[in-house]
Amino acid sequence: MTALQQGDVLEVQTFPVTRADLVAYAAASGDPNPIHQDEEVARSVGLPGVIAHGMLTLALAGRAVAAWTDGAEVVELGAKFTSPVVVPADGSVEVLVAGTVKSVADGLATIALEVTCEGQKVLGMPKAVVRA
Repeated sequence: MTALQQGDVLEVQTFPVTRADLVAYAAASGDPNPIHQDEEVARSVGLPGVIAHGMLTLALAGRAVAAWTDGAEVVELGAKFTSPVVVPADGSVEVLVAGTVKSVADGLATIALEVTCEGQKVLGMPKAVVRA
């Protein structure tokens, strides 16, 4: 693992998300909620369209952490789901994950994350703690 230092600003990671990704995630996670696959159902419950699973969005943040830390042990990963990631029927939408190392102490590094889609934060207070 690359040595993390307090104050390090980590390279932004970009993840495209497609409707096919949502279908695959639904199958893998056991979450077949139609708001993640059916435009009509999503709109009928007040959503702007089909949305990505919140846990898929958090998993993308986890992938960024893994990339930054060469797969170091993640001891904590969390966030609040604040805004949906709307996924178009055709093409993809990009989820961007940025990170800043807030502290390194007692063998642990705490990384403050910023997870956005189309310029809007989609996770509230996201952070990861990894074994340094």
